[in-house]
Amino acid sequence: MIKNDAVVLGILMLILGAVFLTASLESRGWKRFYSIIPPLLLCYFIPGLLNSFGIVDGAGSQLYPVVSKYFLPACLVYFTLGMDWKSLAKLGPKALIAMLTGTVGIMLGGPLALWIVGSISPATVAGQGNNEVWRGLATIAGSWIGGGANQTALREVFQPSDMLFSQMVAVDVLVAELWMALLIYGAGISARVDRFLGADSSIVEDVKLHLDTENQLNERVPKFADYIMMAAVGFGATGISHALAELITPFLATNYPELEKYSLTSNFFWVISIATLIGIALSVTPARRLQHAGASKLGSVFLYVLIATIGMQMDLGAVADNPGLFAIGLIWISIHGIILVLVCKWLKIPFFFLAVGSQANVGGSASASVVAAAFHPSLAPVGVLLAILGYAVGTYGGYLTALLMQMVSNTAGFQM
Repeated sequence: MIKNDAVVLGILMLILGAVFLTASLESRGWKRFYSIIPPLLLCYFIPGLLNSFGIVDGAGSQLYPVVSKYFLPACLVYFTLGMDWKSLAKLGPKALIAMLTGTVGIMLGGPLALWIVGSISPATVAGQGNNEVWRGLATIAGSWIGGGANQTALREVFQPSDMLFSQMVAVDVLVAELWMALLIYGAGISARVDRFLGADSSIVEDVKLHLDTENQLNERVPKFADYIMMAAVGFGATGISHALAELITPFLATNYPELEKYSLTSNFFWVISIATLIGIALSVTPARRLQHAGASKLGSVFLYVLIATIGMQMDLGAVADNPGLFAIGLIWISIHGIILVLVCKWLKIPFFFLAVGSQANVGGSASASVVAAAFHPSLAPVGVLLAILGYAVGTYGGYLTALLMQMVSNTAGFQM
């Protein structure tokens, strides 16, 4: 077993490098491979294999605590400071309605799926303490409303056990990728879907032209000073978040102890909440220009390092211990999809916005941009823009969803 964290970090970075190098190759074999197995899945599961076979000690490593404490808040800042309010406005209300409808679908779907499966098979959702299933499902809510950073944030807030979280990562990734494949298939028959929805897709063409112009005007090669400023903004905000959290948490714990049941006395909850608010505030300042120099790309680097360290703690053998959890995931994503289809048909929203709005929730910026690009390459930024909004609301929406699932679990007596 390798216990030196410097060596383990080097191995994780080599794994990430190998995954993204092969994913970028043009050879038919690699393209076919990654059309079946997405890079994100490998970034979780290869480190998980290292831990499962005893090559590294995921539970004993200090990499995850360090990365989650310093990289995660900075990552949230980088993703949210790029919010382009003017471009979002040009998308029209239907794009935002689809995205927010998807958010509502996730928030309602989680508690409903937990209740349905729990009513049929109480043993599937039973648990005590850190093994209460709703705690693990809270991390999926963060992932499916925002992304990996929000998932990690809610993991820190609700503290599911490592075994439970391993199961949830499997449910999260496999169900989300199945849903993404369905949306990409829909992109190929979008004209037929739009006829079913009764939607006019001409607005999509207008958005495409606007974004082409926007990209040409603002894109630039980052300079050394840009990277220094990114570090200053990201880690400066992280420092401020930790400092304020250290003031807020003991005050609430001492004066309002009843808030503990809502996790509002969790130090990390305030760290990630404040970091997200700082990022949103910066999006209306000149600091937003860092987005054109690649701030979100740096955030993605941090995110994938975070994903690898999370994966390193997975015990893949635990996934088979409770296969009924996949039923929760499938019912959950089905409720999300049904609500989206009903609202989009009612309001005649084009399938493009349905698909990208859904994936902006469930998959984050990378997956949302892939789905958007399936319609047209120049539309990929639409996915990123909506996913950035998802990052901004992901932690808060996931937190509220977790409280609803806790309420369902307590009311129905699913603890054991």
